[in-house]
Amino acid sequence: MSRPARSRRDRHGRGLRGRLVPEGVPLARSRGEQFDDLVLDAVEDLERRWEKELAGVEFAVEDVPWVEHTNPDEVVLDADVLDDGSVPLARVLPAHREGGREVPPRIVVYRRPLELRAHDRDDLADLVRDVVVDQVAVLLGRDPEEIDPTA
Repeated sequence: MSRPARSRRDRHGRGLRGRLVPEGVPLARSRGEQFDDLVLDAVEDLERRWEKELAGVEFAVEDVPWVEHTNPDEVVLDADVLDDGSVPLARVLPAHREGGREVPPRIVVYRRPLELRAHDRDDLADLVRDVVVDQVAVLLGRDPEEIDPTA
């Protein structure tokens, strides 16, 4: 005996849940996607000014920093980590060789620690820009004011 086809409705019989807002409007984007846009805006502006120096640099966003140690007293942050009260906000990973191939330099921005420090979206945008500028300055060995005079 074959089973009857399952209804494609939710358990209350109201139908499938769909998107609450149409695609393309700001509410349709997740917080992570909105954060990625803030980082991208900051990076694109800096790449226009420092095109040659930033060629080949990778930028990444991670939700939270990955820490090997569970005891906060054991965590020692390297000089390439931008932190606020021992919580990493971003990190510069210099170019290196891995498995016989050259790995380009990378700047990693941590989303959740930055979101927790911001009061609103404008504050978050300013904070993201400051962090990206600081990390680019570390990577290029320059002063942050030289990288972005408006910072």
